[in-house]
Amino acid sequence: MLLTPLKRERATDAVYRALREAILDGLLRPGERLDVAELAGKLGVSLTPVRQALQMLAAEGLVEVRPRSGTYVAGVSASDVRDTFDVRCALECLAAELAIERITREEIGRMKKLLQEMTRPIRTARDRHAHAARNSEFHMILLRAAGNRRLLALYEELHAHIQIARIHAADKEWPGRLEQESAEHRAIVAALEKRDLPRLIEALRRHIFRARDSLVAAVENKTTGESA
Repeated sequence: MLLTPLKRERATDAVYRALREAILDGLLRPGERLDVAELAGKLGVSLTPVRQALQMLAAEGLVEVRPRSGTYVAGVSASDVRDTFDVRCALECLAAELAIERITREEIGRMKKLLQEMTRPIRTARDRHAHAARNSEFHMILLRAAGNRRLLALYEELHAHIQIARIHAADKEWPGRLEQESAEHRAIVAALEKRDLPRLIEALRRHIFRARDSLVAAVENKTTGESA
């Protein structure tokens, strides 16, 4: 586990950020038991900020506290993924309604640049991580353009659960869908450029629900393989 000692700042917040990043980067895996004393030792802090940080992560749903058992990185199920993507679609479509007239040419230009960068070949884990970061930023441009902080906060919290599901599923077929993903992203940008809200909503729904179905299938295959 690649965790390093933290500088002495607001310890609970620093521990929270470090553990959250470790979960979202896959260093702490879904279902992994979290030992408070071990984490405190690796991060160079006392037990209290670790316990407090874990409570914050539990409130987000990123860790699970199981009575008489311990604290674990949250797992995922196909049902969780479906529910999460349904909410994601609602939030992103609402963001589209708010952003359609607000988004700037510069922001659309940034989305186009990210589109080009996401066509690069993916050969390594680092390539995949970079692609995922660009994909997230592509959607975050739209969310930020909506100009609604509460909407953005809800979306960011939701996106964390999607990241965990993707780490858990580790779908080997994913690179084969990049061309389809790219076409879906181009449709989103084209609708934004024309300020065509119905077309934008249709493009977002098609993209999000296709991604949902792919991830649900990957989670189900992973679960079947683990129980076989």
